[in-house]
Amino acid sequence: MATLQHLTVRQALNALQSGSLSSEELTRACLEQIEHLEGKIHAFITLTGEKALQEARRADQRRQAARQHPDEPLPALLGLPIAVKDVLTVAGLRCTCGSRILENFIPPFTATAVQRLLDAGVVIVGKTNTDEFAMGSSTENSAYGVTFNPWDRERVPGGSSGGSAAAVAARMVPAALGTDTGGSVRQPAAFCGVTGIKPTYGRVSRYGLVAYGSSLDTAGVLARTAEDTAILFWQMAGFDPLDATTVEYPLTGWTVPSPERLKGLRIGVPKEYFLPGMQLEVEEKVRAAIHTLAEWGASVHEISLPHTEYALPVYYLIAPAEASANLARYDGVRFGHRARAETLAEIFSRTRSEGFGAEVKRRIMLGTYALSAGYYDAYYGQAQKVRTLIRQDFDRAFQQVDVIAAPVAPTTAFRIGEHRDDPLAMYLEDVFTLPTNLAGVPGLAFPVGFDQQGLPVGMQLMAAHFQEDLLFSVAYLYQQRTDWHLKTPPLL
Repeated sequence: MATLQHLTVRQALNALQSGSLSSEELTRACLEQIEHLEGKIHAFITLTGEKALQEARRADQRRQAARQHPDEPLPALLGLPIAVKDVLTVAGLRCTCGSRILENFIPPFTATAVQRLLDAGVVIVGKTNTDEFAMGSSTENSAYGVTFNPWDRERVPGGSSGGSAAAVAARMVPAALGTDTGGSVRQPAAFCGVTGIKPTYGRVSRYGLVAYGSSLDTAGVLARTAEDTAILFWQMAGFDPLDATTVEYPLTGWTVPSPERLKGLRIGVPKEYFLPGMQLEVEEKVRAAIHTLAEWGASVHEISLPHTEYALPVYYLIAPAEASANLARYDGVRFGHRARAETLAEIFSRTRSEGFGAEVKRRIMLGTYALSAGYYDAYYGQAQKVRTLIRQDFDRAFQQVDVIAAPVAPTTAFRIGEHRDDPLAMYLEDVFTLPTNLAGVPGLAFPVGFDQQGLPVGMQLMAAHFQEDLLFSVAYLYQQRTDWHLKTPPLL
């Protein structure tokens, strides 16, 4: 058996179920790895070491008791340690959203996505670092410091779920939860050489996910393999009466696909996703992965998503507009940081000035302007119309093909500070991931190679609404015949 830190979710669950490994042993191994590497990576904001060990012991006791009653089913993930991005609430556990304004906020409720995993038996070892309120592509915008990429500590892990991606890549946990509003699961997955799912909008409850862009936010999973990601995802997914945007749609659960699933699979390659100026090695590795799938029976078709060029400006009108409304609640009165001031107006202005970082302030101002009188129709309203055209592009494409394959980002992980003074350059890192959020379709990112500097290259697969199972199956079959996902950072 692999060393405990290197176990995948599937391997860990098999060992726990067979009794060859205890949850306490596995959780302690994760905590030891965190202690060993956290000073170099800074993947976490809050750790719950002792509580995690207590929960692991309870899981072991439950398994031991169940051996006397073998017919009684146990929770599917009993005793599996995971981490949770610090924008998803866990009752009684600090939730900062990477911001000073929520530095001491203790939520009284747990996000549905997290609660369903807790019901399935997971053990939470901590909350991971994130760009403030999930606004960023590098995890440099956190008020609690930068997270470093385990493959190269001078580079970013991606964002905003960079803490979760780095924790999985550094073998601190077998899996972690993230969120994806414009690429915040898939881009960190690509930069850190792990696998990450952004689900169909409405597939996973947003209750307890601290809102950034309400019509774009999704909760997803990062893990080592497509199978691992699927195992957790199907425990999280499903209708939730606490979230009116969730959809009642059949849940298939994870089953190992037959290699025949690739026979006749139609893969669309959008010409708009291979742009002049993108890193040549990224294009080469992604095209090589597509060619590999074709060798195993898939057919490849060039397609067009003609409104892709508008995705970036559309996103940066809609998301900041929704953020400006969502973040209005942080006023120093109801919860979170409160500035010292004489009048109510001063409390509002000083609290927000002190509590929010530069990127959050920038997006609030952009969004407020887009929603202001005289500009709403010209900016926000027009952006919503173009968003409909982007969604229609995907609808038409999926009448011709089963999945769409494309790069996750134009480059591999960039250096820390490289885009800090150039917001547009930072925003362009999400140019290939934003359209799926605008259209609401699912996307899965996974490693398909490395560049000459030894940095992971990621590819994303996209499918029609609620077709996550197809994405997991294709990526699983690719990973059965390749080993990119098994590579470990030199730091380890």
